[in-house]
Amino acid sequence: MGDPRNGAGERARRVLITGASSGVGRATAHRLAGEGARLVLASRSQDVLEEVADECRARGARDVLVCATDVGEREAVERLFAEAESRYGGLDAVIHSAAVVAYGRFQDVPAEVFDRAVRTNFIGTANVARCALLMFDRAGGGSLVLVGSVLGKIVTPLMSSYCATKWGAYGLARVLQIEARTSPDVHVSVVSPGSVNTPIYDQAASYSGHGGTPPPPIVSADRVAARCVDAIDRPRRDRNVGIFNAVMVAGYRLAPPLFDRMVSPLLTTFGLGRAEVAPNPGNVLVPNADGEAVAGRWPHFWG
Repeated sequence: MGDPRNGAGERARRVLITGASSGVGRATAHRLAGEGARLVLASRSQDVLEEVADECRARGARDVLVCATDVGEREAVERLFAEAESRYGGLDAVIHSAAVVAYGRFQDVPAEVFDRAVRTNFIGTANVARCALLMFDRAGGGSLVLVGSVLGKIVTPLMSSYCATKWGAYGLARVLQIEARTSPDVHVSVVSPGSVNTPIYDQAASYSGHGGTPPPPIVSADRVAARCVDAIDRPRRDRNVGIFNAVMVAGYRLAPPLFDRMVSPLLTTFGLGRAEVAPNPGNVLVPNADGEAVAGRWPHFWG
């Protein structure tokens, strides 16, 4: 491995980011680039990743490796980590933010779309976590940061695959956190945002007749990215990003009948667009490079 130090003589940390072509992943890459990090950028969109790599170099990244990867494919993720190890000799941190969304009643979402969302959001999390932890075990330490969601702690109608997979990913993360207690230099953190101003809503599959929108209050992707970067050095079991997250979780747990009555009209009012949308798989099956960016089209309240 070459000298991993930056121009100031300080060690440039080596970080792999999934979902790096859009939203929180792209914002996180920008933040780490500003610190002079060595980056491995992964998503399904090769051309967009090249754009992000140029953005990161312009912001001061020490080096950037681009690897088009579908995290739902175990062998592809193994190749991703092998390339990272070959380039940098290992990794200090992995930030996993890749995810897809599908709207619609469970029985209306095609099985192919539901299954692909499960493969990306849950199996993808397991694939990335497994490779990261094996690498950290060999190296004697490292930090894994998983981008979860408040929908890994509560549920909403019309988002069955997203809720189920975020609950599963949060459960997996908790197991990994307990198991990591035997490896004091290996850390697993979860960052749980509420509504974030990213393109994921416009990119989502829709079988509800309407597209999705982030319900207020909305935070910026950069705000979530800041929590992800902070979690590398200050690991936490769970970092909430959203001022109403705790209120929603408390309502879900303490007053489930009231929650169940309120959640559907609230979603219809604040979480769905007004315009009608024909049934479509969004970017669940195939990436949509034209729609990838740091921010979506909504004003954010915080950050």
